[in-house]
Amino acid sequence: MKNRISQLFNNLIEKKRAGLGIFITAGDPNLEISQKIFDMLPDFGADFIELGMPFSDPMADGPAIQSSSLRALNQGMNLKKTLLMVKNFRKKDIRTPVILMGYYNPIYQYGVEKFITDSQNFGVDGFIIVDMPPEEDKEFVKYLKNTNMDLIKLLTPTTDEERLQKVLENSSGFLYYVSVTGITGTKKASIEEIEKSLNIIKTLTKLPIAVGFGISTQKQIKEISNVANAAVVGSHIVKIIENEFSNNKTNLFNVEKVLKEVKTLSLGLN
Repeated sequence: MKNRISQLFNNLIEKKRAGLGIFITAGDPNLEISQKIFDMLPDFGADFIELGMPFSDPMADGPAIQSSSLRALNQGMNLKKTLLMVKNFRKKDIRTPVILMGYYNPIYQYGVEKFITDSQNFGVDGFIIVDMPPEEDKEFVKYLKNTNMDLIKLLTPTTDEERLQKVLENSSGFLYYVSVTGITGTKKASIEEIEKSLNIIKTLTKLPIAVGFGISTQKQIKEISNVANAAVVGSHIVKIIENEFSNNKTNLFNVEKVLKEVKTLSLGLN
């Protein structure tokens, strides 16, 4: 049975274009504004959405996403409310893939089986668990295998071929290539290095590949869309949300400003 992620990438391949993924943190700067942005992203060029699950110790993330997690948690955000955001989104959109991205600890606290059941019932399409290596994904995979959802694995420039084979074992949906070796969103990617790595990965899997981390310009998206199936923008959008909130607070928050930047970025797709 095809899910939304495979349908999206099949459609993109047919149209000979790359997709745009947008990351936002659930509940940032607050639940109301976050839901508004989330609901409207597809209308402004997002082909799929990565919804960050706020966590108090997001060690793999850069300063912008760490701050966004803390803002959301300070507003009382939790995993149940994150799932309810997806449920609300699905009342308006049954087409756009939604991937929950974050850390294993909140999932473990919630209960792995319950989390996967609720995720499926509320309309989630996949998961990126940044601190769950292949050696530790057995319980998660056990509950996931009877669903229509994907486990999307991260690859980095330092992933060698032997490690890559291990990562691919329980991967589905697409692969997320981390184009920098540092924490998220802090270094710009070199397109030559990305292309070289992707060519090696493509000899070992037919899964689509999305490239993310450190992407913030239309030019970068244009370059990435020539070598990968999708580009993902996260920290750049999160920073706009942060600036808009710190300048205007809730009553004057300009959702359009965030969405217009997404539209501008989407014009870089080939």
